[in-house]
Amino acid sequence: MNMKTRISVVCILLIACSSYAMGPNETVPPGVVIHNSPAVSHNYVGSPSIVIMPDDTYVASHDYFGNRLSDSYIYLSKNKGETWEQIAKVELLTWSTLFNRGKELYLIGVSPKCTMGYGDFVVRKSLDNGHTWTTPSDETTGLIRKGWYHCAPVPVVTHKNRYWRAMERMDNNWGWGPFSAFVTSIPADGDLLNASHWKLSDEMRFDASWKTGASAWLEGNVVIDKKGNIKNILRVAYEQDDLAAMISVNLDGSSIRFNSETDFIHFPGAAKKFTIRYDPKSKRYWALSNFVLPKYRNTADNGALRNTQVLMCSQDLIHWEIKEVLLSCDEPALHGFQYVDWQFDGKDIVFVSRTAWTDSTGEPPRQHDANYLTFHRIKDFRKYKKEKAAI
Repeated sequence: MNMKTRISVVCILLIACSSYAMGPNETVPPGVVIHNSPAVSHNYVGSPSIVIMPDDTYVASHDYFGNRLSDSYIYLSKNKGETWEQIAKVELLTWSTLFNRGKELYLIGVSPKCTMGYGDFVVRKSLDNGHTWTTPSDETTGLIRKGWYHCAPVPVVTHKNRYWRAMERMDNNWGWGPFSAFVTSIPADGDLLNASHWKLSDEMRFDASWKTGASAWLEGNVVIDKKGNIKNILRVAYEQDDLAAMISVNLDGSSIRFNSETDFIHFPGAAKKFTIRYDPKSKRYWALSNFVLPKYRNTADNGALRNTQVLMCSQDLIHWEIKEVLLSCDEPALHGFQYVDWQFDGKDIVFVSRTAWTDSTGEPPRQHDANYLTFHRIKDFRKYKKEKAAI
């Protein structure tokens, strides 16, 4: 099967799963449509996140970006993602990760104080699968730190009886790029709404002199290497695209370190947001990313191309292999599958995407400006560990 045929088959299968009702002039994107914000509205779908609750309920979330202070929206599926229902609106919350501790459901993100999105680091809690949420009014109810914080729906990892998550901070409320990276943690039995239970590591700002063509790092993934060391693997804004940064975190969560000579790694698609998780059964780290296929390279800024999602794995976090092209399309300027967040679900991987696609009102302005939240399933993902996709 050649690459063009492979891509067509994957997209056809995903489209066939869609539960979204099309209008007379509408095309539907791959996957199950959870939400469509009409392209003409310029309310762009951002920050997709997904979690599987103990009763097998799926909960998904997103925010909006554009010239507005964003709220977050919560969706629920009781049939493994075949259909979805919006169940809640959470005011003044953006860039959030859905995370559960048993039946306790949390959103860990930022309460925006400007239209760029930066604001206070907050946590909100639900005890009814996302229908109602606490309000972070003070340091005991989820207001963890005041300031100009930034993050994305990135993994919350358990290690050494603590939860760990990566974040960034800005010095002010405007602009993009000079992010200072750090890691947050809290005892696994701690009160996630109590600011005093959280520990923040020291911070490190990206230095553009470290790498020609690289300008920032952001949206880090906390992962535990096979020696038990804590790493934060970050997206790097890099014109050639395939560069990530691996920060080391000390075990008490107080300090981080990075060596620009040794700690940049080759990571396909790393100029865009990605998610990494470890699978104990295959003993591999798995990731979904916006790798740029060879036929699209050098036709635009590689760091901006988001029209392809690939499945990758690694045994050591340093050497990554692409195992399959999951989604791709031939409209890289207008269409994109991006900011994917995902979870293991038995033999499968389920994921949600911030998807830019044609709808009944027209085309999105560009591939970055998503107008859909879509759900997807990779069946029997471990079968790909023994074969490498021919790209």
